[in-house]
Amino acid sequence: MLEQFYKDCRNEFIGWCTTLTHDPLLAEDLVHEAFLRAMEQHLATLESLSYVQKKAWFYRVIKNMYIDRIRHQRFESVSEELPVYGGNAPEYDGIDWELLFDTLPGKEGVFFAMRYLEGYTSTEIGNFFHIPAGTVRAQLSSARKHLKAALKGENYV
Repeated sequence: MLEQFYKDCRNEFIGWCTTLTHDPLLAEDLVHEAFLRAMEQHLATLESLSYVQKKAWFYRVIKNMYIDRIRHQRFESVSEELPVYGGNAPEYDGIDWELLFDTLPGKEGVFFAMRYLEGYTSTEIGNFFHIPAGTVRAQLSSARKHLKAALKGENYV
C-alpha cells in the first residue's frame, strides 16, 4: 500500500522539496529518507490514514527533516572552526581564542561563539539547543565573566 503511494507521490514530493531546498539532490534524499522512516517506524499509523492525510503527513515530515538538517549544519559550521579573532588590541594578539573558548565550562564557549562571532540571537541559540533564551543569556553572562577573568590572568569561580 505504501509502495503504491510512493510511486504516485514521489515526483510531487521531490518537486515541492526542490522548490523548498533549491537542491534537487537534497530534495530526493529527503523524500527517500522520509519514506524509509515511514516504513521503519510509522507503517501501521500510515496505513490507517486516508490518501490526503498521508500526503499531509509526508509534507510535514519532509519539511521538518529539512529544518533539522539546516539547524545541524549551522551548528556544525560554528563548532567545527572558530575564526581567529584578536581585534585591534595588540595585547590580545598572542591569544589563541579557540583554545580560550574551549576552557569555558559547559557550552559557554559554543554559546559565546554563536552569539558574538556568528551573530545568532539568544532565542535562536536556545532553539538550537532546546533551552530557554534566558538560560542562554545567563550562560553568555557567565562566559563573559570567565573570559574577562582569564584575560586578566585570574580564576573566575
